[in-house]
Amino acid sequence: MKRNAFIVILLSLAITGFSQQARKDFKVDRSLSASNYLAYPGPLQKKLTPAPSGYAPFYLSHYGRHGSRWLIGDRDYNRPVAWLEKADSLGKLTPKGKEVLTKLRKLRDAAMGRDGELTQRGALQHKQIAERMLKNFPQIFAGKTNVDAKSTVVIRCILSMENALQQMVRINPELNITHDASYHDMYYMNYDDSLLFKKRMPTSAMVPYTEFCKNHEHPERVMRLLFNDDEYWKNHLNANKLYEVLFKQASNVQSTEFRNSMSLYDLFTDDEIYDLWQINNAWWYINYGACPLNGGKQPYSQRNLLRKIISDADSCIALPHPGVTLRYGHDTMVMPLTCLMDLDGMGMQVSDLEQLDDKGWENYRIFPMACNIQLVFYHKKGSKDILVKVLRNENEATLPVKTDIAPYYHWKDVRQYYLNKLNKFTE
Repeated sequence: MKRNAFIVILLSLAITGFSQQARKDFKVDRSLSASNYLAYPGPLQKKLTPAPSGYAPFYLSHYGRHGSRWLIGDRDYNRPVAWLEKADSLGKLTPKGKEVLTKLRKLRDAAMGRDGELTQRGALQHKQIAERMLKNFPQIFAGKTNVDAKSTVVIRCILSMENALQQMVRINPELNITHDASYHDMYYMNYDDSLLFKKRMPTSAMVPYTEFCKNHEHPERVMRLLFNDDEYWKNHLNANKLYEVLFKQASNVQSTEFRNSMSLYDLFTDDEIYDLWQINNAWWYINYGACPLNGGKQPYSQRNLLRKIISDADSCIALPHPGVTLRYGHDTMVMPLTCLMDLDGMGMQVSDLEQLDDKGWENYRIFPMACNIQLVFYHKKGSKDILVKVLRNENEATLPVKTDIAPYYHWKDVRQYYLNKLNKFTE
């Protein structure tokens, strides 16, 4: 059912364009409004475009986010329970408020001691992605292929990597696998660019973002749904914070085993869901996209990763059987890397935050749980021309590089384009 919903969304996009596309998407499937909490939908493209005549895949380079997880930090589980419990003790909750409190307690108890950890669904996502890799590119994974896998040092990323590798070796026990998770590699796997990050929210970005939030955050109806006393929720708790954390909880239920038995989305109207998503979408665009309000340079936080992808590719494609390079990290790498590479135009610059959805910059299309970027390299016997195709969440992506064989590109052109772009960067 969910897959059919995504297909409907794609067809709708092709027919109607981007005008408030997210609003339309959420009417089909509210879970899409979860932004980075969206459980990985799997590939929307049923069949990949065949390679040009004579070309075959021979090397795959990948960076992927960990799979579905519990929320990070116990505050998002503990605070709303504490706030509603206090209100309940004072007789301030409506029947709906009591119902929500019961659900929040279940989520809190299940998440106890699992701060940001991979869920069962997150593990399954990476097994399925790995299985499709081998199915889509059997030539690359044949025989005693070398698979070099690296993860950030965070346990949910390590477990995502291990679940993927276990699935690969089940399919081909001959694979020669090396895997590691070390601070040695964090300079490109999860680079902390403190100097660039300090420039995320200058006044030129903070002022319009704050105004944008004021225009789109309206917790009053939900508060009246939960509390029987306006004076109480207006004066004795932070209504905006509760509103936001309830939406976060609603968004992340889909990543847990409660997804088939519980929902918090019924708290919100279609308009409220769209408004709350817009706030999240704008925040991610400012902090990780090419937003002109702060200079448009935040995607360059992944310049080390892109250089490493290029240098690894240069080294590997010179080998007779280069194999596979896998990297497992975070949404805060995949999002800016997607924008830095300008995949499918996601490196766009939009000054008016109200126009983001109309322009087609929708975060849930970029970085759901287990989101990934795969560069698949092709060669042809008797030719030195290496081709590359980029898959974004397993769907063929367009690159800002000229090509006569889309969705395939000449590696020499892609390589030179990105090196030129990186060489021009100055903080």
